[in-house]
Amino acid sequence: MTIFEGTFTQDPSTLRFAIVIGRFNDLVTDKLLAGCQDCLKRHGIDVNPHGTQVDYVWVPGSFEVPLVARQLALSGNYDAIICLGAIIRGHTPHFDYVAAEAAKGIAAVGFQTGTPVVFGILTTDTMQQALERAGIKSNLGWNYALNALEMASLMGQLRGQVTPNNSQASLPVSQMKNPMISE
Repeated sequence: MTIFEGTFTQDPSTLRFAIVIGRFNDLVTDKLLAGCQDCLKRHGIDVNPHGTQVDYVWVPGSFEVPLVARQLALSGNYDAIICLGAIIRGHTPHFDYVAAEAAKGIAAVGFQTGTPVVFGILTTDTMQQALERAGIKSNLGWNYALNALEMASLMGQLRGQVTPNNSQASLPVSQMKNPMISE
């Protein structure tokens, strides 16, 4: 029996990512992006916006993220796409519509294209909750990047591009710790 699990033994210089960031609530999304970049950098990815490994696309808000993620995925240029945004509940049903459509749209992109697309859109009741998840208590941006790294590796294995590696030099994803979380 073959066991497939995303690992970090693959040469990171061969990976390409796109990060789609909603500008709305940029106090939160800027922090998510910083956490995301920190994780990628610590795993050997060049996060320089003028480099060749990560492309950054800013969109007005979370509702626009799926459309742009789909266009990027269809290009075939990326091993994974990370979608970042922050939707904070207000006093109208607008939150419910935007959150539901963003989630459905992002999931559809992955299903339709076969490219891993990470759902990194916070949906919270308050700004305080969003800030706690974007840096005060932890930074989920780190987790979203780690998910992208794992899925890029896993999909590479499933496509036959990368052979599973049983090297003891790297930890399986399940044993990795997020240094951005204070315990």
